[in-house]
Amino acid sequence: VQLQASGGGLVQAGGSLRLSCAASGRTFSSVDMGWFRQAPGKEREFVAAVTWSGSNTYYADSVKGRFTISRDNAKNTVYLQMNSLKPEDTAVYYCAADRSGNYYNPYGYRYYGQGTQVTVSS
Repeated sequence: VQLQASGGGLVQAGGSLRLSCAASGRTFSSVDMGWFRQAPGKEREFVAAVTWSGSNTYYADSVKGRFTISRDNAKNTVYLQMNSLKPEDTAVYYCAADRSGNYYNPYGYRYYGQGTQVTVSS
């Protein structure tokens, strides 16, 4: 089972990025998925989550209204559209799959991808 995150990069404050996470090795269309991020010296924190059908989404207060999580089960892929980026959004972003606990709990997912770096300059 692999989760391959991509789409990170360097962007100026106010800009946008779209992260993708492609799952392989099994079908993830029946499991909840999420995005987390970790800045240097900080704990991994919840960003967003989406239920298996895509009908329900959840966001951290810090990104609500700026980020949008979505998924395409036919492509086994989850996305994170990030708009109005701020320097404090700088972190390594990880996708996670197969939630077994609370959606905001970084230890509540069975699988994690390798992460993609997002850097927002002021």
